[in-house]
Amino acid sequence: MSALRRKFGDDYQVVTTSSSGSGLQPQGPGQGPQQQLVPKKKRQRFVDKNGRCNVQHGNLGSETSRYLSDLFTTLVDLKWRWNLFIFILTYTVAWLFMASMWWVIAYTRGDLNKAHVGNYTPCVANVYNFPSAFLFFIETEATIGYGYRYITDKCPEGIILFLFQSILGSIVDAFLIGCMFIKMSQPKKRAETLMFSEHAVISMRDGKLTLMFRVGNLRNSHMVSAQIRCKLLKSRQTPEGEFLPLDQLELDVGFSTGADQLFLVSPLTICHVIDAKSPFYDLSQRSMQTEQFEIVVILEGIVETTGKIITLTDHGQNQRLVDQLRCYRSNSDERW
Repeated sequence: MSALRRKFGDDYQVVTTSSSGSGLQPQGPGQGPQQQLVPKKKRQRFVDKNGRCNVQHGNLGSETSRYLSDLFTTLVDLKWRWNLFIFILTYTVAWLFMASMWWVIAYTRGDLNKAHVGNYTPCVANVYNFPSAFLFFIETEATIGYGYRYITDKCPEGIILFLFQSILGSIVDAFLIGCMFIKMSQPKKRAETLMFSEHAVISMRDGKLTLMFRVGNLRNSHMVSAQIRCKLLKSRQTPEGEFLPLDQLELDVGFSTGADQLFLVSPLTICHVIDAKSPFYDLSQRSMQTEQFEIVVILEGIVETTGKIITLTDHGQNQRLVDQLRCYRSNSDERW
């Protein structure tokens, strides 16, 4: 068995088959049961290790318009590469558009013709082509002060365009820079220093059968108002015959006693008592091995240094919780 595992990995399992009642014929006389190598059936997670939920929305109709109606949140939720692409593209288009407007004014007024007499007053001094119009726009937008190129008082359309450029530039700066600031200040990396235990344990504590796991904070800065919640995800069928594929049940981790409010300065053990109100009450150690369910642990709190709210699930990167439950037998409960 160990040789087969080394050869084929953990994605395959060895199944013993016999000829009796299975329709399989032995390959020779005197041969015993045959072994077959079949792939294991992988159950897809509802929440991945990186914290992403395996949910795909469908039949939403005008899905694009719904995202565009909340454009700011949509941009914040995008990946960094798309944020940077939109940031650069928006500024590039806005700059080229405004520079083109200054060039159009200079072209319509005839300022591009250098053969003017000495008493001629252009709209913008020393703008003779598109590059010079673009440089004048940059001087205006960056408010670095006019030098060789400057706007004159003989150009009312230039004054109106100057006011429009100032308003448009303020709007674009507020929107894009605000979006980038919100995205950079998100405390996602703070979750890297919050860790869950690799395994959960079902054992006796204070005379009660208890599901336990640990959570710890690696940083010296505290988590303010830290609170933990546990969700049990499993399918069930109601007495009316309705099938619920992803029914969410709350696991009590100390709501009534306040034990769910954490002072996370050292690793803490989170406990769920398996009593008559627990979803695990009717399960035994053997039935739990075959039961299809998933436990999602949600840790919420406020980062002390930034004041940002952080939400962490047990399947987040570097946060590992229960892939298997280690059950310890106790004489007080024969199920375990």
